[in-house]
Amino acid sequence: MEGRGLTAGFTADAPPLLHMSEPLRRTAFNHLFAVVYFSAILALLYRHVQNLFLHPTTSFLSFSITLFLFISDLVLAFMWASAQSFRMSPIRRKEFPQNLKQIIKDEDFVGLDVFICTADPYKEPPMNVVNTALSLMAYDYPTEKISIYVSDDGGSVLTLFAFMEAAKFARHWLPFCRQHNIMERSPHVYFESNPHHPSIPQFEKIKMMYEGMKMKVEHVIDKGEVIEEYISDEQQHQAFNKWTKSFSRMDHPTVIQVILDKSKDTDISGQLMPNLIYVSREKSKISPHHFKAGALNVLLRVSAVMTNAPIILTQDCDMYSNDPQTPLRILCYFSDPALKSNLAFIQFPQRFHGLNRDDIYASEYKRLFKINSMGFDGLKGPNYVGSGCFFRRRALFGGPSTPVPPEIPELGPDHVVRKPIISQEILSLAHRVAGCNYENQTGWGSHSGFRYGSLVEDFYTGYRLQCEGWKSLFCNPERAAFLGDVPITLFDVLSQCKRWCIGLFEVAFSKYNTLIFGSQSMGVLMSLAYSHYALWPIWCIPVTFYSFLPQLALLNQVSIFPKLSEPWFFLYVFLFLGAYGQDFVEFFLAGGTVRRWWNCQRMWMIRGLSCYLFGSVEYLLKSVGISTRGFSLTSKALDDEHSKRYGRGIFEFRIPSPLFVPLTMAAIINLFSFLLGLTAFMRGNNMEGLGLQMILIGFIVLNCLPVYGAIALRNDAGKIPTQITIISIFVSVAFYYASSLCF
Repeated sequence: MEGRGLTAGFTADAPPLLHMSEPLRRTAFNHLFAVVYFSAILALLYRHVQNLFLHPTTSFLSFSITLFLFISDLVLAFMWASAQSFRMSPIRRKEFPQNLKQIIKDEDFVGLDVFICTADPYKEPPMNVVNTALSLMAYDYPTEKISIYVSDDGGSVLTLFAFMEAAKFARHWLPFCRQHNIMERSPHVYFESNPHHPSIPQFEKIKMMYEGMKMKVEHVIDKGEVIEEYISDEQQHQAFNKWTKSFSRMDHPTVIQVILDKSKDTDISGQLMPNLIYVSREKSKISPHHFKAGALNVLLRVSAVMTNAPIILTQDCDMYSNDPQTPLRILCYFSDPALKSNLAFIQFPQRFHGLNRDDIYASEYKRLFKINSMGFDGLKGPNYVGSGCFFRRRALFGGPSTPVPPEIPELGPDHVVRKPIISQEILSLAHRVAGCNYENQTGWGSHSGFRYGSLVEDFYTGYRLQCEGWKSLFCNPERAAFLGDVPITLFDVLSQCKRWCIGLFEVAFSKYNTLIFGSQSMGVLMSLAYSHYALWPIWCIPVTFYSFLPQLALLNQVSIFPKLSEPWFFLYVFLFLGAYGQDFVEFFLAGGTVRRWWNCQRMWMIRGLSCYLFGSVEYLLKSVGISTRGFSLTSKALDDEHSKRYGRGIFEFRIPSPLFVPLTMAAIINLFSFLLGLTAFMRGNNMEGLGLQMILIGFIVLNCLPVYGAIALRNDAGKIPTQITIISIFVSVAFYYASSLCF
């Protein structure tokens, strides 16, 4: 176990320990298993090469089948090999924030700028965003050191109104949290988990205030405009008057509204409030806006002009703070001189509330957000996942030894802001740097700030920073630092993943590709780790082939795998059980359950037949200049019927999307091939040559049980739409007849 703080010693004169790390105990087993499993993979690939090139009498059909299986197994081998980088030296960290105040006084705490991005008041309800902001404003941290910046890319007056109401409530909520040491500092979460609290006298009063604010905001959302009776002063009138008739979502001037100013605004106890600043950047239909990365860069510049805190937290609008001591945890690392010189960011895992018991859509992403992040951490640090990440501002302006100065000194990370944020000079410059043409002929998005060029700006930015020489850390305390919402329909889950797939391919096939450029910049292991994600969508190749090819072959009584009596049979069994067994052990040791693991591997198959496949096709179409639909938000608004079915663990299909066609086809073809094989076995036919195919098909049929229920056994609105079923049956029959001609 390695202990670190301001010093690593434990002498009486040394400062108290701030953090420590230790390797996971299974590391040695991972190394041994990797050698054995790699040998098995080489044997399998040798068999394919032997069948392809050493059997000249092989028919063209047999050659084609073997080639498809060889390609599939090559992809599986690469994805397995790249995943071993996470298993080479995984570590676990622990912080001691209780020791921090023995070293740093409150007045010496560094400033913290918080960036919250939202883009649509209907898909991302303002009350969700407000609860996130309030939970962050209520950190156990000097309030005068905190500045909350809200980027509204939808340019909605409704969102601004919601935050003006939130500011009034915050004057009561923040001292209430401090006085009673409340952990759940999102008002919605607190009042939902504590409907009554007789021991706290102010409880009912604060709850009524919250409900009153919520009622006002939701009434305004329903109306679609700010009602005159809700406008309480001239300042609000002036702010809302900026929304003229020519103001539209995609074409409007910059709006920057200082809602709370820490130099003068106080709560009911007389303590200073954090800054709260609303920003809606200038939009023009003829200027690129670079989606979320563009919004973050505007916040980076506006915050530099107004507060320029050395630490930045980027936060999704639905990810509220679940631990008010989180800033103290990150200071345990940022205060360590041994780490400070090249530490770019500290990433917390994304964790979620509202998951149903068995997490049917595998929305927890335990491997992505926890297991692999510990593996990343043992190398040069985890990737940036978009939310719950604390940056050093300096890291966004060039490498540790190669700083990139901004075009004006006021944007530099070392610039000291000496004027009030509401001064005309500050506001004028803030509006200027939020303009849609400000970045023209500058290095923003390429060498400074959050990087452009991919829909997954978080992954790309973290990757580029680490290529520049920066490191990162993974902080995973027992109590979740942040909790967020998850999509509760299969279509939303797959649409979100498809967007990620397109963005990941944009990184993989850029000039900064993860295999060549990444290995030169970060070394082989980090390159492989990033390549594992950048090439995520290629999972669709083996999943698609193994979901259709053995099944169509069995329907035509053709064997494509070794017989049960052949030694090669045991190689296939070992490869299957070894991969799934190791995955299960890691999942279980990370706090997972058997049912959640089963749903996780099921969703891997579903994604392979849907979002991985469609994301790959969409990227190819974009690459050859064929237009596809642009960026779309995942809805965070909840529907009661959807919520009920999700809570009961029932898959929600409902939408007649092409995403569901390959999945439904695979379910149909696997079921009929399994029934045919089972019938032949019961009749006493010799099935030895088809044994492996039957095992594989039976496994897929088990994974498809929710699909069969959604096709034939359900009558609710969440079943698979009839047109999807009809199309899938028609194409499945066509596939069968085409395979019959081939076989």
